[in-house]
Amino acid sequence: MPELDPFSSKLADAPRPVISNERTAVIMVDLVNDFIEPDGAMPMPDSEATLAKAKELSELARESGVTVIWVRPGHTEDADGLFRKRTPHGFADTHGAQIHGTFDVLPGERVITKRRYSAFFQTDLDMYLREHRIERVIVCGVALNICVRSTIHDAFFNGYDVWLASDASQATGDREAESTIYDVSTHFGEVLTVDEIRAELIP
Repeated sequence: MPELDPFSSKLADAPRPVISNERTAVIMVDLVNDFIEPDGAMPMPDSEATLAKAKELSELARESGVTVIWVRPGHTEDADGLFRKRTPHGFADTHGAQIHGTFDVLPGERVITKRRYSAFFQTDLDMYLREHRIERVIVCGVALNICVRSTIHDAFFNGYDVWLASDASQATGDREAESTIYDVSTHFGEVLTVDEIRAELIP
């Protein structure tokens, strides 16, 4: 961890909670064609390494008995409030809003459709997690500093233990990645690589 500013350095001295794999879920955020394919509406550059790590994380989750949840945009019209700031993208039932072909969504894995950055905002994600007695969420995807970060914030606010899979997530730039990772590690949760998560889930 980098040197901390005086405010962020006031960290709690508490052990990491013990939470079983059966009480853990991986939330795969916005790994969809519009953000990944070169001709998508808002493509991330050079995403191959991120995709490979995200796929590895999804396979690790299945191997270790962790719930896998997929999140995708499902905008309905140009008047969607999100488009006050962003170019239109991710319309429901279009190719752009579909999970990228790198990934297989298996039968029984939940797919959450959202219309704002956070996967929790006005969706049934929180209800689904509570119905399945989930206590910890591992979050990855794109963009790290926008939709992934918003989802992490809401997960923390809703009382979940939060891990960010840093190398399975991609920000809009290096500055944004560093800032987000710093803030998550000091205020919202744990930041781990996929290899570190593997060591935790499969001792």
